[in-house]
Amino acid sequence: MPIKIDDRLPAHHSLELENIFVMTESRATNQDIRPLEIVILNLMPTKVETETQILRLLSNSPLQVNVELLQVASHISKNTSAEHMLKFYKTFDEIKHRKFDGMIVTGAPVEQMDFEEVDYWDELCEIFDWAKKNVYSTYNICWGAQAALYHRYGVPKHPLDKKLFGIFEHMPLDLYHPLLRGFSDCYYVPHSRHTETRKEDIVKVKDLQILSYSEKAGVHLISDMECRNFYCTGHSEYDNNTLAKEYFRDLEKGLEIEIPYNYFPDDDIKKTPKNIWRDTGCLLFQNWLNYFVYQKTPYDLNSNF
Repeated sequence: MPIKIDDRLPAHHSLELENIFVMTESRATNQDIRPLEIVILNLMPTKVETETQILRLLSNSPLQVNVELLQVASHISKNTSAEHMLKFYKTFDEIKHRKFDGMIVTGAPVEQMDFEEVDYWDELCEIFDWAKKNVYSTYNICWGAQAALYHRYGVPKHPLDKKLFGIFEHMPLDLYHPLLRGFSDCYYVPHSRHTETRKEDIVKVKDLQILSYSEKAGVHLISDMECRNFYCTGHSEYDNNTLAKEYFRDLEKGLEIEIPYNYFPDDDIKKTPKNIWRDTGCLLFQNWLNYFVYQKTPYDLNSNF
């Protein structure tokens, strides 16, 4: 939340230059406040686990957030009960008449397929197009980010020689960007994917800016120039044991899988992993909610964005 100070205070200009969140007295007295309306398009098979992870980070803020859970109608979830989906999830037809302050699109375990081969691809494209006029800011995660970049800009995804799997060090490229406010000079993010979005493809698009990067994991955060749409290749929302579950699941299936990088202490799978990415995840979602949703969306959601 902002600090509210007198408009004439000398510190006001200095703090603004440092990207400290300052609200002047005149703005505060004219500010209207209402709950934020956020829709989460959950494409993950483990819907309960994923929704819990994201809701945990969204709730780590003094802002009041109303959440709508969205599913694609063109795909039947096999890992979540029909009762849960019917009770808690809406379809696109049920919400497309509404407007939202923000939308989160999760990853999905379909990254090794061509985008057009995914059974709900046409519906997802329709949702992306709808969001341009009905959602003020979007935050796209992992395959959701790849899908959005491909649909909007034609940015391709590329297969990796082996699965990128573990906890990787990253560096912000613009510490004064509001999305990265409060970040350390290096920070950690979980990754679990078989494909990548390459730097050289992104820099060809004038509307895109790379905000953070990892020598081992590549591009992490991307923004459009309006700061309306964000794309994240990692999983800051992951729990302590999410990568362990994936690792042991793949072992049981007889799949070729390496121990997650920088995850188990001393690479000993009997030791409990330490969470070194939680603070980054909290900051990332707080900054998105605060700077690009709460501070930007009009009070009247029915007005034109």
